Amino acid sequence: MASSISPLNLNSANYCVVAAPFGCLGIGTELVEGSLMLSRIDYLPANTALIVPQNQLAKEVARQCKAYFKDPHWQFDLPTKPAGTEHQRKVWTSIQDIPTGKTKTYGELAKQINSGARAVGTACGANPYPLIAPCHRVVSAQGLGGFMKENSPGLYRQIKIWLLKHEGAL
Repeated sequence: MASSISPLNLNSANYCVVAAPFGCLGIGTELVEGSLMLSRIDYLPANTALIVPQNQLAKEVARQCKAYFKDPHWQFDLPTKPAGTEHQRKVWTSIQDIPTGKTKTYGELAKQINSGARAVGTACGANPYPLIAPCHRVVSAQGLGGFMKENSPGLYRQIKIWLLKHEGAL
């Protein structure tokens, strides 16, 4: 999810920034009903200042992301904070069923869950866990499509291209 990061988050022990092959990842964790959970992953530019993970879950998220960058077939196993509407959760769950190295169009996914292609695209843009619910695997019927609410060449489209190449889908 493309989200702006407030200074409060950057100074928090619950937010860290780690290097990624395409830039950086922001990792947010949050205490939910007594359990530490992943609250978000942000794609960030390469010039973002790194912040060392301060808690065990953030360290584990960073470790699993690194494992994915080495092996695109890596299966994430992380506690995620409940997020999104019922429709968004349905989209994100369906995206997790798209195999590594494969893609589906927004329309195909929409038909599968009895929704509309634009609604699927909107849900993809709101995804707080983009590597775990790999919305980069959802493409336009006419080509790559947008990514994280960005339809023109830019950081997020370049990340989508990197991820699809990494997984062998491009």
